Amino acid sequence: MPRVPVLAIVPPVVFAALAGLFFAGMQREDPDALPTTFAGKAAPAIEATPFNEFEGFDRSVLEEPGVKLVNFWASWCGPCRVEHPNLEALADEGIPIYGVNFKDRPDNASAFLAELGNPYAGVGADGEGRIARDWGVYGVPETYVIDGQGRVIERLAGPITQRTLEGQIRPAIAEAAGGS
Repeated sequence: MPRVPVLAIVPPVVFAALAGLFFAGMQREDPDALPTTFAGKAAPAIEATPFNEFEGFDRSVLEEPGVKLVNFWASWCGPCRVEHPNLEALADEGIPIYGVNFKDRPDNASAFLAELGNPYAGVGADGEGRIARDWGVYGVPETYVIDGQGRVIERLAGPITQRTLEGQIRPAIAEAAGGS
């Protein structure tokens, strides 16, 4: 019987282990979901720096009655451009959206909104990423649905597409409206 070298066994074993991990990850209830520790809890503090001609905002607006969204975005972010028409549609429906411009140049952010339209009731800059860190943002775009008591109801990591708008954002808005 020929002897099999140990190094010939290592690659198939490593492959099998990785395949097992990937398979286990795909068996989660929603493999695309990135949970937030803030669900059902008060939204973190927010002190976005106002810039250029935009009206700023702070934590107090998140505690006002009614549903609102907090959207982290940047002019250099391709998916932010993709979700922008959906943000404008939500704003046209009367849902206040507060934008946090993430690690961006103010002039680039202004040009982005001048080109695509401004769906935000308030806009602030997070030039160093501190606000995003405090909110647990993985990357932009990222959107939070906030109820009338300032609690986080839902978090969407990634762009608001038609699918996520109908499957995740609208149900969260309805839930937030019911609890406000």
